[in-house]
Amino acid sequence: MAMNRKEETSERFHFPVQIYYEDTDHSGVVYHANYLKYFERAREHVIGSERLARLWKEQGLGYVVYKADLTYSEGVEFGEVIDIQTTYRIDGQYRIIWRHEAWRREGRKAAVSCDLHLVCVDADKKLIPIPPSAFE
Repeated sequence: MAMNRKEETSERFHFPVQIYYEDTDHSGVVYHANYLKYFERAREHVIGSERLARLWKEQGLGYVVYKADLTYSEGVEFGEVIDIQTTYRIDGQYRIIWRHEAWRREGRKAAVSCDLHLVCVDADKKLIPIPPSAFE
């Protein structure tokens, strides 16, 4: 996840998601809230589970969602495999803005897009600046 803080946007990361029946509503379309789960998994894949655990255990640092703005353009259906495309950028000393897009195989635009703002908190849940170690 290394990124120079002066860069505008990270490289684009890809995370495939298989859509299971349990992910859908009664019509076979992905239930809207499940996209947040897919996006969370994609972020964890980018950051790394070990890094997240180490930041929490060694530094008491965690990420929390501050804001999420989602746009639903197409319904993804049971049986599809979608590509979660993710980029991020650091916005000041307190916020990371993640851009997630859920793409169907033959999609002409993202089926769902999300701008999600994360901030860092300490073990007492107090807002703290994003430490350089979060990106090393």
